[in-house]
Amino acid sequence: MKRNGERITMLTAYDWTMARLLDQAGIDVLLVGDSLGMVIQGHSTTIPVTVGDMIYHGRMVVRGSQRAMVVVDLPFPHGQLGPRRTVAVAARIMKQTGCQAIKLEGGARQAETIAALVDAGIPVIAHVGLRPQSVHALGGYRVQRDRAKLQSDAQAAQQAGAFCVLMECVPANLAAEITRSLQVPTIGIGAGAGCDGQVLVTHDMLGLTVDRTPRFARRFAHLGNAVQQAASAYIAAVRDGSFPAEDESFE
Repeated sequence: MKRNGERITMLTAYDWTMARLLDQAGIDVLLVGDSLGMVIQGHSTTIPVTVGDMIYHGRMVVRGSQRAMVVVDLPFPHGQLGPRRTVAVAARIMKQTGCQAIKLEGGARQAETIAALVDAGIPVIAHVGLRPQSVHALGGYRVQRDRAKLQSDAQAAQQAGAFCVLMECVPANLAAEITRSLQVPTIGIGAGAGCDGQVLVTHDMLGLTVDRTPRFARRFAHLGNAVQQAASAYIAAVRDGSFPAEDESFE
């Protein structure tokens, strides 16, 4: 797709229903992101998410996908525990979910681990730029502007064997420059239109996010309002006795 100039589409999914709907819509990649810690579990960061959580949600998404590639995040801190332990955890996730690839936060510092995963037959997407699992070390959710580090991380990930590089919260011109310098495709989130593809958290894209939506996330629908309106209508119908009606009941 990169060679042909075709844009790659990726969205997050955490359950069978959403995976099935997005798959049928034609999405290229479904990401079982550790963002589920925030949008599904209600945590303030992704750090509390466990391997068990990723396997549980990953299984559902794989069952709901018939054509899209399914990628599962390595949760904190399993991508930073060294090659041997990371390979063991990644292999467990792949075996128990049936996913096709793993996403790992990191670049140059994780190059040895990425290479070990690839050598073990585990396809890897490297996540550079803003890394949510390192939010405390990075001083918060900030745009990453260190050109030398971003280039180094992306090149090291490619050299180690990552088949794709995801860039988060990177200035658009810098993300485009890195994209041109790589042979593997890039996926952007808050990284401008110069990447080879884009990813969003589906809850943000659908307008289902309860709290603040990130600046880079466009709302393609406002389903949160629709859910509240439907729930209010249901409550009113139950309370006034109009639901269930005769044709919704059995003799």
